Amino acid sequence: MVVTNFEEMALEVAARYKGKIQMMPKVPVNSLNDFSVLYTPGVAAVSREINKNPDLSFHYTYRWNSIAIVTDGSRVLGLGDIGPEAAMPVMEGKALIFKFLGGVDAIPLPLGTKDADKIIETVKTIEPAFGGINLEDIESPKCFYVLEKLKDILQIPVWHDDQQGTAGATLAGLITALELSGKAQNNIKIVLFGTGAANIATARLLSKYGIPLKNMVLIDSAGVLYRGRSDEERMKTENPWKYELLKETNKEDAKTIEDAFKGADVLIAASKQGPGVIRKEWIRLMNTNPIVFALANPIPEIWPEEAKEAGAVIVATGRSDFPNQVNNSLIFPGVFRGSLDVRAKAITDEMVIEAARELASHVRERGIEPDYIIPKMTEWEIYPRVAAAVGTKAIHQNVARVSKSHSELFENAKLLIEKTRSHMKSIA
Repeated sequence: MVVTNFEEMALEVAARYKGKIQMMPKVPVNSLNDFSVLYTPGVAAVSREINKNPDLSFHYTYRWNSIAIVTDGSRVLGLGDIGPEAAMPVMEGKALIFKFLGGVDAIPLPLGTKDADKIIETVKTIEPAFGGINLEDIESPKCFYVLEKLKDILQIPVWHDDQQGTAGATLAGLITALELSGKAQNNIKIVLFGTGAANIATARLLSKYGIPLKNMVLIDSAGVLYRGRSDEERMKTENPWKYELLKETNKEDAKTIEDAFKGADVLIAASKQGPGVIRKEWIRLMNTNPIVFALANPIPEIWPEEAKEAGAVIVATGRSDFPNQVNNSLIFPGVFRGSLDVRAKAITDEMVIEAARELASHVRERGIEPDYIIPKMTEWEIYPRVAAAVGTKAIHQNVARVSKSHSELFENAKLLIEKTRSHMKSIA
């Protein structure tokens, strides 16, 4: 009933406001002379300067704070392949969150093509208009190809939130969960249930963080990934990203789900919505004090109470009505805020890890508990902290166009976010 009410309210709000975002001038216009400054003839001087040095577009235009949210509508939330028009309300919602939590101007751009190379060509073509690109709701494994190609050819940050956003939020929760349970990151066994965009990216980010791939076991709809599986050659061609993990993971050569769960310390499920996708008897096979992340929405693969009855000491989901919501929105606003503030050329894995560490530090300062391993979205103070941490890491990695101190980045992000929140309070 609650979901039904939210859906009815969403339709009413969409009809009343005719969308969630709009573009408004931020320069005062009081006379005809103002138009001469803001447009012709005065604007020619600005264009000439940018013509001499295109990077000045970040200094003289709104490009410094603008990103495009690009989707083909092929895998939207829990709705699947609904097309670009139907994806637009979701992209508008994403843009609203970008502005509210990160002070970032985000423009929804659903594309009328599902061809990966056409998506890449389109994004490359619009690069001069934006300071960053957020890929959204693009089906797997196409999303891996699109992201990798764009990272190679763009000189602005590009990321896929379903990959890096989910992975970053998951890592943030896992850092504190491991601390609380007394488990060492280099000596744990992790089961990743589901091999879509989220878990493949999570496995790769956890590896960069220092958790050995050999200590992970991945499970897809056909079962455990292991060398010699009957579809290995087909996987090599159709999904090389999954195949690379097949080669590097599963050191114990588990072949059944029961073998995979046996002695595991952590379960990260990002598969299909439950309940009943993860069985209680599988949780019981895990090591002492197991950690369970059941991230499918709107219904997790196993209900938190069932996981705890089976022995889980810490449980996280993707839902806001349960403790420990692993939410991309904790990551992407601050990551882009920090990236834009240093005019970064890329978002690296190390920048995402730094964001996760900052979220974990915030929780550590407030006191880690089984029902509090990751911040809530309402803890506004985390967003400028993440922005400053990410911007500082970009500078250290030499992917930033400008250099600022950590305190400058923090204060700038705080000001922009507070300004947006103050404005939104005035909306009726």
